[in-house]
Amino acid sequence: MASPHTAATVALLWSAAPSLAGDVAQTEALLDGTAQDTDNGQCGGTAADNNVFGEGRLDALAAVNSAPRGAVGALAGTVRDDAGAPVAGAKVTAHGPIDRTATTATDGTYRFGVLSTGAYEVTAAKFGYGQRGTTAAVTEQATTTADLTLPRAASARLTGTVTSPAGPAAGAAVTIADTPVTATTDAQGRFEVTLPHGTYDVTATHPARCLTAGTAKAAVTADTTVTVALPERTDGYGYACAADGGRPYSAGDRRLALTGDNTTERVDLPFPLPLYGKTYAQAWIGTNGTVSLGGNHTGDVNGDIPSAATPNAALYPFWDDLVVGAADSGSGVFTAVTGTAPHRSYVIEWRKVAHWSAQSDTFSFSAAIGEDGNVTYSYKGTGGTGLKGGSSATVGVENAAGTDAFKYSFNSPALTDGLSIGFRTTRSGVVTGRVLDANDGGGVPGATVTVGSGDSAVSATTAADGGYVVQSPSGARTVTLAAPSYETATTTADVRPADVTAVSQALRTGRVTAAAPAVELVLPADQRRTRTLELTNSGLASAYAVAEDAPWLTVTPAEGNLPTGGKAPLTLTADTAGLAPGTVLSTGLRITSASGRTPVLTVPVKIVVPRYQTAVDAGADRAGTDAAGDAWSPDRKYTAGSYGYQGSSSVHSTGRTIAGTDEQRLFRSAREGMYEYRFDNVPNGTYTVELGFAELSTTRPDKRVFDVLAEGTQILPSLDVSLEAGTYTALNRTYTVKVTDGVLNLRFVTHSGFGKPLVNTLRVTDRPDKN
Repeated sequence: MASPHTAATVALLWSAAPSLAGDVAQTEALLDGTAQDTDNGQCGGTAADNNVFGEGRLDALAAVNSAPRGAVGALAGTVRDDAGAPVAGAKVTAHGPIDRTATTATDGTYRFGVLSTGAYEVTAAKFGYGQRGTTAAVTEQATTTADLTLPRAASARLTGTVTSPAGPAAGAAVTIADTPVTATTDAQGRFEVTLPHGTYDVTATHPARCLTAGTAKAAVTADTTVTVALPERTDGYGYACAADGGRPYSAGDRRLALTGDNTTERVDLPFPLPLYGKTYAQAWIGTNGTVSLGGNHTGDVNGDIPSAATPNAALYPFWDDLVVGAADSGSGVFTAVTGTAPHRSYVIEWRKVAHWSAQSDTFSFSAAIGEDGNVTYSYKGTGGTGLKGGSSATVGVENAAGTDAFKYSFNSPALTDGLSIGFRTTRSGVVTGRVLDANDGGGVPGATVTVGSGDSAVSATTAADGGYVVQSPSGARTVTLAAPSYETATTTADVRPADVTAVSQALRTGRVTAAAPAVELVLPADQRRTRTLELTNSGLASAYAVAEDAPWLTVTPAEGNLPTGGKAPLTLTADTAGLAPGTVLSTGLRITSASGRTPVLTVPVKIVVPRYQTAVDAGADRAGTDAAGDAWSPDRKYTAGSYGYQGSSSVHSTGRTIAGTDEQRLFRSAREGMYEYRFDNVPNGTYTVELGFAELSTTRPDKRVFDVLAEGTQILPSLDVSLEAGTYTALNRTYTVKVTDGVLNLRFVTHSGFGKPLVNTLRVTDRPDKN
């Protein structure tokens, strides 16, 4: 529909201004000059002139108003410099009833062939000259002459250097804003131009894909110099790149099982790898030259990046439809670990692979992924303008959401043999270390490490060894390390871009422990006993609370505080009222504290109600009670149906202190010379036999040696109390025996030539929990 509108407008113009009839050039210029600019870049071009609206929307009214209507004449002249030489290419403007512009020819002449009659201001200007103007009156059917002289402007030399982060930038294109002046830098990055006095924006661009345009302002009033820096091209996160041919090629040394077309293999990374602020432990390596850290991807068609389409969180050293040959062809995908922590790299090499459509033409490339967040691609056998140069490949890195990426190239032959492309972070670095337990020095798993604060804060959770890796914005950052039941620690770190900063911290915490790993009470029916369980704290001061849920057990106190090095006795009271003999019950004593390793310490508590228990204070003539509240019967001679010793024997006693025991009364008496203690009418089952010995004289070692047998089985061979414990020192032994005949026999057998056996205490207890 554009052609009919244009034809109608031309007809209107020629009708309104007959002098334009047949003058296609002036008509076209008039339509272009009055069209309304309409921006649309979907097919290329600029806002003022694009491939959808051309010069813009047609404005017929403006075109007619600008046409030479009514009486017309002409205006012509010559523009010369102050030496009289013609000035070609000068812009001449006629401003009056209508406005027109023209450009002088090589001889300096210009002509406006059709102007509405009237007075005009005529000006001429050209870069490097001063602007001049005059007035002219255009009359009907006549040509008015208006010559102008342009003085040359004062000028000076501007010399400059274009630099990049790698040094002088050779081959950079230099433009001076609002001038036609351009230059190209030499091997040292230098250029020189001559400019009229004035202030200019000097812009440099470079074909290198890792650089972007740079601009500097230059005030030229005399010969002067300027330096234009070409900034590194960065993506939104701050990744930049550097490409050169001087780095060694990175090769792998361990072959993966990956072969064929459109396949992937998942690998567990040897150490956490950071990318775009996230840390990854696994990767999916594809035959099509991709490394996806965010999940599996097998598509064979590359795409532009960034893109929300998969893969994401990915490396693209050469994303194309590639084929990995069989192992015996020398082709394959290989991996390796290089460097030392914290600057190790995980290398993935695609060796002797080919494009699917040219499988005999192989090449190699690799990706080295650093634990410091840096990535390097290396190429061997690549190049040219075709497939091996990357004409249908994507090269770059991309974030996890597909919203940010550094695109080095897309479907462009940008890869050459020996090329290395290094991607590094310019605004972030890696913070790594371990969170440790200050008590034992071991790692604390599940701790939270937060680097920074507010919206820029990033965090990580520690692994089983307490290690963590987090990619953080660079600069001075606060590092907070916290874990449940641990004292939070805060420090500062200078996070350097593209580098690793180590921050390890030992967190203080309580270390509340119980003196016994478990509590066992053997208590006859309808009795009550107390036991003491001592808590100690070798760590940070902590409160504690104790809970139990068994009706037969109470604990006091239920809570308290334990300073560093402090102790707290717990009193456990057990009551067997209403419990039948043979009952075995268990519960857990839950001790809660701010102890990082064991915030809840559970101490098993078991109560056993025996069907039978007899405790004998050997050599004693009266009953007693020990420190635990347990009853001890006086010694007695065996009678049928009961218990007691057998054989000729005697009693020994002393008033001296017995070492190694708090039960002085029990160990100050003993029976010597008996051959047996017999217990009748005991229920069949499993029993514990507790024996106590002490030499109550100065008997030397190797003078009294004897054996002890329980139920016919030797349980204590060649006992020499003096040898094992010394004199006047308690020696305790406990054994488990099984009774099947209703009688429990304890035999004492003298070794020939040695003194008689003796015993200070005996206790036999039914243990239904051990049956």
